[in-house]
Amino acid sequence: MKNKNVQDSVVVMAQQMNPQDANPAGNVHGGVIMKLIDTAAGAAAIRHARTNAVTASIDRLDFHNPVFVGDLVTLRASLNLVGRTSMEVGVRVESENLVTGKVRHTASAYLTFVSLDTSGRPSELPPLIFETEEEIRRNREAQDRRRARIKEKAKERQQQSGEGYT
Repeated sequence: MKNKNVQDSVVVMAQQMNPQDANPAGNVHGGVIMKLIDTAAGAAAIRHARTNAVTASIDRLDFHNPVFVGDLVTLRASLNLVGRTSMEVGVRVESENLVTGKVRHTASAYLTFVSLDTSGRPSELPPLIFETEEEIRRNREAQDRRRARIKEKAKERQQQSGEGYT
């Protein structure tokens, strides 16, 4: 299995927002942005794995600024962390008013995907090579998020089994 660089799987998507994407106030629905995020992240995950990849979780999704009808939404998805069968993809969303040229950071998200073989079982992933300080920083932060997820899952299992209660 050949190691891959972060840049090998980067996905950049852009789409202009139309009236059917908006609520009555003229803001684009958060769900429309969420679907675009999942699509971009999924493409980056599949590009890395070269297998089917499914969304396992959205660790974090923060909306920073609204998107309006007519704005061009640009999404940049790239891998932050690769485990044995799962990977974290970070997505940055920006919106641009095409008339004024003003660009706003709209949203950021972290999603976990699992690589699946043709039988639908988790499959091993190629390791990820980090080349820049930014990629190393993002990987370190992704490792922190992964440790927090593992700790939270252990806590949930303990609560479900009734352990820890007096």
